[in-house]
Amino acid sequence: MAIEKQSDKLKSVFLPFLSTSHIIPLVDMARLFALHGVDVTIVTTKHNSTIFQNSIDLDSTRGRPIRTHIVEFPASKVGLPVGVESFNVNTPREMTPKIYMGLAILQPQIERLFEDLHADFIVTDMFYPWSVDAAAKLGIPRIMFHGASYLARSAAHSVEQYAPHLKVESDTDTFVIPDLPDRLEMSRLQLPDWLRSPNQYTELMKVIKESEKRSYGSLFNSFYELESDYYDHYKRVIGTKSWGIGPVSLWANQDASDKAARGYAKGEKEGKEEEGWLKWLNSKPDGSVLYVSFGSMNKFPYSQLVEIAHALEDSGHCFIWVVRKNDGEGGVFLEEFEKRVRESERGYLIWGWAPQLLILENPAIGGLVSHCGWNTVVESVNAGLPMVTWPLFAEHFFNEKLVVDVLGIGVPVGAKEWRNWNEFGSEVVKREEIRKAIALLMGGGEEDAAMRGRTKALSGAAKGAIQPGGSSYNNMVELIQELMSSNFPSFNREIITESSLFLSNFHLLFVFQLRCKSRRNFAVLVKVILSMMEV
Repeated sequence: MAIEKQSDKLKSVFLPFLSTSHIIPLVDMARLFALHGVDVTIVTTKHNSTIFQNSIDLDSTRGRPIRTHIVEFPASKVGLPVGVESFNVNTPREMTPKIYMGLAILQPQIERLFEDLHADFIVTDMFYPWSVDAAAKLGIPRIMFHGASYLARSAAHSVEQYAPHLKVESDTDTFVIPDLPDRLEMSRLQLPDWLRSPNQYTELMKVIKESEKRSYGSLFNSFYELESDYYDHYKRVIGTKSWGIGPVSLWANQDASDKAARGYAKGEKEGKEEEGWLKWLNSKPDGSVLYVSFGSMNKFPYSQLVEIAHALEDSGHCFIWVVRKNDGEGGVFLEEFEKRVRESERGYLIWGWAPQLLILENPAIGGLVSHCGWNTVVESVNAGLPMVTWPLFAEHFFNEKLVVDVLGIGVPVGAKEWRNWNEFGSEVVKREEIRKAIALLMGGGEEDAAMRGRTKALSGAAKGAIQPGGSSYNNMVELIQELMSSNFPSFNREIITESSLFLSNFHLLFVFQLRCKSRRNFAVLVKVILSMMEV
């Protein structure tokens, strides 16, 4: 499936953001470029490389031109313990601004790497808007990676443009998102806070959008048949090139070894745990088990964990639950619950990280309860599985609209309130609502059968998209051929003024200010950014 290569390989640098949900799909994209003959270097820090290094090592043994370049995270300079260098469910809230500070310190070093590694083009996460200026100085294309769906980005753009949420009287009243291919209704409470009312993050998103317009184009982990109307709509309203080359997890991880290697490096304990859940799952009838997971960035309060546990136990269906325990809260309850459901062979709890691709493709899985993170949505479609939707933060509520209202492959649990990723929020979904949604998904009725039929059809389309002649395959061919034929020295060469350099660095300050609890801390961060700009 590799594209015919020219004798001189294109050289690329991929720069993922320091968050698991952003790292995994962008690394899969990097692996696809290497599969098609592009020389790839992934730049990241040591701890974050453990998420994907097994996959890179496998690809290297296959002769693919891909490697990881480690930059040392400046933990001591920002007052962090060694190894704390990413945004995830276990990142202490008070350490978040220090990680951003470390990223700011690393920026000049990464910019020099783009030149030292002789990159012909760079692919960087949306949270690195400064990289469009770095690429312009080198006269090479910058391609932006979006970790969301085309519908989510289209809906956010519409809310920014038309502000329909300001035309309703209360936070719970619904409004129609204008100028979209479908009639989609939401409430103010379901919008991200930066869209409800302007804040510093709103300004950051404006900087990101401006950097996208100055980039060569954008990449999405999506495929045309999944959200074709929004694929076309997004390119029209944003006015830039964009390529959907998904589903990247399906394309880049076709062997069992790839699926097992994906994610954090496994120690002896994790290996034994995998044998446990796999043996349990293989003992269950096809389509009988519900998979429950809320992604790598979420923790629930004890009160919500109790409701989920009772709903699962009372549902009458077997389940695998990927759960994260809150320190000092609910430990005894969850331990007793785990013991009870294991003895009855009704349930299996996985603590922490789970090998999701391997679980979803197991024939015993019949559906899932999901937070509507985009990676999980795409992976469930790949596996042909309908889902109970439980959006939490980021663009999750927009993704729910695609799953439930546009595609008709999901049942909403009834979540009504958006929250930040590192907060519990005030909403607790009751066990009765959870149980009701599970019954609709797994009950075997007409609605369930119709959803499964639609999901199976989309699964077939996902597999076809990555085959020669498929929509994503053709997008990959088109993009690489464009990059091969581009006149790099003259591409995007602009006069970089001091003000534009300041803007590309200043976006970090907005995030810092959101995370800092005192003006003194924020002032320190401002000094760091300003001194960095003098390098």
